[in-house]
Amino acid sequence: MTDTIYAIGDIHGQLAMLEDALTRIERDSGGGARIVFLGDYVDRGPESRGVIDLLRTGLAEGNNWICLKGNHDRLFEWFVAPPEPRQDSHLLVGYHWFHERIGGLETAQSYGVDVPDRIRQKELAAEFRAALPEGHLGFLQNLQLSHREMGKFFVHAGVRPGVPLIEQDEEDLLWIRQEFLKDTRDHGALIVHGHTPVDAPDLKPNRLNLDTGAGYGRPMSIAVFEADEIFALEASGRVRL
Repeated sequence: MTDTIYAIGDIHGQLAMLEDALTRIERDSGGGARIVFLGDYVDRGPESRGVIDLLRTGLAEGNNWICLKGNHDRLFEWFVAPPEPRQDSHLLVGYHWFHERIGGLETAQSYGVDVPDRIRQKELAAEFRAALPEGHLGFLQNLQLSHREMGKFFVHAGVRPGVPLIEQDEEDLLWIRQEFLKDTRDHGALIVHGHTPVDAPDLKPNRLNLDTGAGYGRPMSIAVFEADEIFALEASGRVRL
């Protein structure tokens, strides 16, 4: 365990923002930082492939990183994993991974995969699998759903109120929104999450939201946890939350 942990909110294919975030952390920590990535590495932004390449390289080099799974990462995984593409029942009726509001089209483009108007999903999934670099599907499949450390519970979307953290369901960890966001009770740890875009890091007594809309071109957020203190890591340095 370490006395300092950094967390990075939703990335959504924004490679340049991620590189800038890692540079800030390197400067703040002096190197070797423990970082928890809160998921949603793909979709909407232009460089999903580059983001996964960067994360895989960092893990292979032995960086002290923990990569959590987001709902968009699972949408990607479920589409390309054999034998057949799978749909997520959490999507609204009429929505699919390549819907303009979801972002799968941008992910496909980052891998050089064309998505014509009339193609069967089975055929497209096979083409996508063939275009994936070695290890990318395995990266998606092996992402953790949560991580608990230093009195914090790191997760992509949130938790089901009233359910012990050890018993949380994958669907809630990846998709929950209003039932979690509106609940003010103590969950047994500070929940550090993303998934729901906010204008700035949003610290409540029981949770911290770090999704500040990078997928829509807004700034990516970083938090620093040190003892009982929490900071946002801005370009100018730490700002206490």
